[in-house]
Amino acid sequence: MTSSPGHEEDVARVTADPIPGRSLVTRRAIRDLVRTATLSVYGVSGFAGGGPVGRLLERLGLAHPGLHLDVGEELCVDLQLTVAYGLPIAEVARQVESSVRYTMAHALEREPDRVSIRIGRLRHEHGIAPTPDSGGHGHPGPTELADSGTDVA
Repeated sequence: MTSSPGHEEDVARVTADPIPGRSLVTRRAIRDLVRTATLSVYGVSGFAGGGPVGRLLERLGLAHPGLHLDVGEELCVDLQLTVAYGLPIAEVARQVESSVRYTMAHALEREPDRVSIRIGRLRHEHGIAPTPDSGGHGHPGPTELADSGTDVA
């Protein structure tokens, strides 16, 4: 089977070197990048803020509570998150910041100038709800450790 000369010519026209130019990135594209990077972090349950009205407007595509962008001279990202109960909040926030910075640097070749993160709510998942203290001091006693079947050194 022989290839047509037109096919070889088309392949020859494609350059492997990048051509300098400009790109236009919309606010919506940046918002989608930040949203995906944030929600991919373990422990983030979603965005907080806006209440029931904000959630309704988000479902309609009219608002995005919990995620605010300033695009101008500086690129600033403000997030208000819901985090799963029982996880170290500071570590989750650090992972979110790292994920947002990496994603934007990789996709846009520009990191945000500022990423601010506020935790708006903790979400209790099934099976990890807090239990009331039995002794009032919050620490397990020696009999509780022995009864748990855990090897304690």
